[in-house]
Amino acid sequence: EYYAPFLAHASMEPPAAVASVTEDFCEIWSPTQNPQSLIEMATRITGLPAEKVRVNVTLLGGAFGRKSKADFSEEAVFLSKATGAPVLVQWSREDDIRHDYYHSVSAQQLTASLDDDGQVTAWRHRLAYPSIMGTFDPSVTRPATMELGLGAINLPYALDNIRVETGEAAWKVRIGWLRSVCNIFQSFGINCFSDEIAQARGVDPRDNLLQLLGPDRTIEFTEFGMEVVEGYPMETGRLRNVIERVAEESGWGRELPEGHGLGIAAQFSFLSYVAAVVEVAVDGEGRWHVPRVDLAIDCGQYVNPDRVKSQQEGAVIFGLSLAGESRITVSNGRIDQGNFNDYQVLRFGGTPETHIHLVDSTAPPAGVGEPGVPPIAPALLNAIFAATGKRLRELPVGRKI
Repeated sequence: EYYAPFLAHASMEPPAAVASVTEDFCEIWSPTQNPQSLIEMATRITGLPAEKVRVNVTLLGGAFGRKSKADFSEEAVFLSKATGAPVLVQWSREDDIRHDYYHSVSAQQLTASLDDDGQVTAWRHRLAYPSIMGTFDPSVTRPATMELGLGAINLPYALDNIRVETGEAAWKVRIGWLRSVCNIFQSFGINCFSDEIAQARGVDPRDNLLQLLGPDRTIEFTEFGMEVVEGYPMETGRLRNVIERVAEESGWGRELPEGHGLGIAAQFSFLSYVAAVVEVAVDGEGRWHVPRVDLAIDCGQYVNPDRVKSQQEGAVIFGLSLAGESRITVSNGRIDQGNFNDYQVLRFGGTPETHIHLVDSTAPPAGVGEPGVPPIAPALLNAIFAATGKRLRELPVGRKI
């Protein structure tokens, strides 16, 4: 069983917007990821037609999905209409963290069966988490197909018997999009459980992943939501390739100092193929740090390699943050965290030596901003097991295990 908590976006730049509403025009300046939604919002508040609304999209700064929501811009429009003057709305850090559209809490149970030869014959994945759809329709109590299609029901493993079951989870806080969305916790559960299967089989974790993938094949999904895009089938050979590439580049199987371990994980995410190897060092008191991360990505044809690499380097920091200390909790109906003192993200001193390996490809271009995040947390926990023999199944793990 695996558990992951609510997460905040914790952008370095809290939300801010300016609005100027007059009798015949509305103009908005906002770091928005969804300017179309601001036009719809402004017409509702002001009564003006859409052609009388102008949205100026500023630089976003950090966003990670949070600034796809219009609430902070809506405040500026409402106040400008009420006062008859231009209004700047600037949220504080506490406003932002305590009134976010949170990444969903989740619980998962995974079960597999092995035959007498140690081959995996069946896989069952049970999930329960509040759906993003519940933010818009509180009657929704189960994950949407679109969300399950971010890792769970498009499992790439070549197994004869796969079953995915969902349980009910009531909507309690606003749920939103966060960098890589449900891939985060579904990849966490799947890749950690795959490592447990490797242990049960007595097989090297890298070899186990390659065996679970089976022969190279192309899978045409037709109904699984975000990962169903014409011209982008899942090609398991490309996932195999990034696993083999990152294992080679990281020196998988090399001799390590005492207290060190390597963990591996892989994910098809936002139409790209990513695999990561995390090296962890754990001291005698259980304190850990990550000296090195290797990440291989096949995102199809890329134009700007530096931008692809920088996105993956950011994803490593993002992934280690949510795996290590980031979490949102609630007491007496109020969010406990409010700033970076109690909602922890990775500091400079914890940033690992990071090596990004790009796969040259002529395939159609795919995502690079989100796919690097999902394999980091499970690779870290698998590395901790390799170093200590201690199996962790709950995020965040804290700075001491």
